[in-house]
Amino acid sequence: MKLRLIAAGKIKERSLRDAAAEYVKRLSSFCTLEIAEVPDEKTPEHAPEAIERKIKEIEGKRLLAKVPGKSFLIVLAIEGRALSSEELAGKLSELMLRGQSDISILIGGSLGVSEEVLQRADFLLSFSRMTFPHQLMRLIALEQLYRSFKINAGEPYHK
Repeated sequence: MKLRLIAAGKIKERSLRDAAAEYVKRLSSFCTLEIAEVPDEKTPEHAPEAIERKIKEIEGKRLLAKVPGKSFLIVLAIEGRALSSEELAGKLSELMLRGQSDISILIGGSLGVSEEVLQRADFLLSFSRMTFPHQLMRLIALEQLYRSFKINAGEPYHK
């Protein structure tokens, strides 16, 4: 299976980078993982809605340019479907059984994702109704992917 994590912006904090690198290393036992980063746009404080929408559109085009045409696209979005870890593992297993061997997981910037990204998504996934920094969300997504592969392999993983 080929997994691609596509994210707006870089992880700036060293501790988060190190933790993400550890999960990337662990995931290498289960899949081929590619991390693709695109530049995030600077958002002026108190930006009007039209400016925020334009920023999401710019980032959205950059993000979608990293998604291969045949890749199943999972977009992280607050309005998406909330799954347990076991349900996420089941979703990945189901995709593999259907022959979907290329999966992209997209994490938008600090404003979220554009309408164009939402329309391209094959599945909207929500980790919570809470808002998380997109840099931290990358680490959470990597951990949950690793947990999913451990669950699907029948290997123990702490709860």
